[in-house]
Amino acid sequence: MDQRLIRNFCIIAHIDHGKSTLADRLIEFTHTVEDRKMKEQLLDQMDLERERGITIKLQPVTMRYRKRPTTENDNGDHPGGVVSGGDEEEYVLNLIDTPGHVDFHYEVSRSLAAVEGAVLLVDATKGVQAQTLANLYLAIEQGLEIVPVVNKIDLPNAQVDKTKKEIVHILGCSEEDILLASGKTGIGIREILDRIVERVPAPSGDSGKPLRALIFDSVYDTYKGVVAYVRLVDGEVSRDTALRMIGTGQESLAIEVGTFHPQFVPEKAISAGDIGYIATGLKDVAHCRVGDTITLRPRERDGVTVEALPGYREMKPVVYASFYPVEGDEYALMRDALDKLRLNDAAFVFEPESNQALGRGFRCGFLGLLHMEIIQERLRREFGMEPTITTPSVVYELEMRGEGRVPMYSPADMPDPAGIERIFEPYVELSIVVPSEYLGSVMTLAQGVRAVYRNTEYIDAERVLLSFEAPLMEVIVNFHDDLKSVTSGYASMNYEPIGYRESDVVKLDILVAGDKVDAFSRMVPKSRSYDEGKRTVEKLKESIPRQNFAVAIQAAIGGKVIARETISAFRKDVTAKLYGGDFSRKRKLLEKQKKGKKKMEAIGKVSIPSEAFLSILRK
Repeated sequence: MDQRLIRNFCIIAHIDHGKSTLADRLIEFTHTVEDRKMKEQLLDQMDLERERGITIKLQPVTMRYRKRPTTENDNGDHPGGVVSGGDEEEYVLNLIDTPGHVDFHYEVSRSLAAVEGAVLLVDATKGVQAQTLANLYLAIEQGLEIVPVVNKIDLPNAQVDKTKKEIVHILGCSEEDILLASGKTGIGIREILDRIVERVPAPSGDSGKPLRALIFDSVYDTYKGVVAYVRLVDGEVSRDTALRMIGTGQESLAIEVGTFHPQFVPEKAISAGDIGYIATGLKDVAHCRVGDTITLRPRERDGVTVEALPGYREMKPVVYASFYPVEGDEYALMRDALDKLRLNDAAFVFEPESNQALGRGFRCGFLGLLHMEIIQERLRREFGMEPTITTPSVVYELEMRGEGRVPMYSPADMPDPAGIERIFEPYVELSIVVPSEYLGSVMTLAQGVRAVYRNTEYIDAERVLLSFEAPLMEVIVNFHDDLKSVTSGYASMNYEPIGYRESDVVKLDILVAGDKVDAFSRMVPKSRSYDEGKRTVEKLKESIPRQNFAVAIQAAIGGKVIARETISAFRKDVTAKLYGGDFSRKRKLLEKQKKGKKKMEAIGKVSIPSEAFLSILRK
């Protein structure tokens, strides 16, 4: 394929602005998929994506489009731009559909590294929102050509002119550069394709040089091993080519190469400028890391030195929680299940750990609470497992006397406070786009999560962009729901990690029936420790079922109990069978019952349902 006729681009937008629907129309218009095989959200391969209406995994697709000369009687009725006569050239358009939720921001960064252009999609009913800005700035940093599009113009409450002015304000383009479209009805699809062909530059690279391919995603296939999704920068690759991963040093043979339609379609070869896949035959995704560079084995490239492509940083998990099987003999089954999930999710990590109360389990790392919910739901659906999940936590850093700073992945791992000089917690730069009438409500909410105000920028007369610096733990738990509540659903948010800050936090322990439950331990601000302790024990009183003996639930900091609730015992009326007679007979039975309850309390264990672990986080 002539490299000059290739266009690589992705679609970026805030969540629920119509990316997947627009991608469906582009695929329909270019006849990439037969009409009988088309369905809504075609590029969303997982059931969870369809049910929740969100994109979780990026998905590439290769389309072919003939850009025809525009004629006076052109009414746009020819799908794919195919007409008889005229000077036509067939272009190859490689699209990467990206997620919109902030938890999957790393997927967007991986897509941007593999393309030369981006369609910036803005919902005409909502305008520019927080993640629109975050993704746009990321694309501009990568030097991509931006094609601005206002979507959903067919809706009765669409504010097209207002949305155009917002885009002009943030992008600095003219209103004539902004295209109008409707992913639902197909309005403006041809204009978007034409603009992509005109504006997005053809990929640079040399097919004659030794192979260099950037891995931007990977999946595992039972028969083909690890399948790497790649953008070829130089050279070409065909079946049976001897490959080497520059980062890991692993070598393999290409079992199959091809492109996406959107399913795998084998090709004889793919060359510089193409986006496609290489089936490596490797059995471990760790050997074929996202961000690595694939090249030829040294003996295949005639001694030419090949430098690794400037990869993007590998995403590190920000939230940790532990998964424990309900039954001890399910440990091996859970390990296999998590291994299989990790094969198709490069951002998910886990390692074995053990807990005195819960037994053997796994400490798992996630990109956010939504990411954790997705993994939990996939475990339930695909493997029939409903593990006990500990309270999620972020990674703190402890400055120990004479040892420097060490990471702490779980509050249960916290050493003796006497040896700790300072505690640091991760902070994020929090951006909120909100109508100006809700400014006071958002400021009050931000103060409640220890956010530090930084800046206010007016997007237009009615909408403002607020910037804060806030602790990550406060932002990921309830902040998004609270923000939607206080702004009647009109606000949007985005956050980016900015490093660690010293914080005055303490470890809050929970004791159930006198036993400390490590899974409930968490770090809380010292100023709010009493309130948090009281709220937690009250929540647990509602979540833990009653037993045959009274159960004390206590919140403690160190050796000091700061809050307590008691779950009353079931009471069996042991005197019901007695009637009349001396009261001493009743007293004897009641004393016997009391002794039995004491004995049961001494040896009894309280069963804690799995939903109790997450309930204490929800306010």
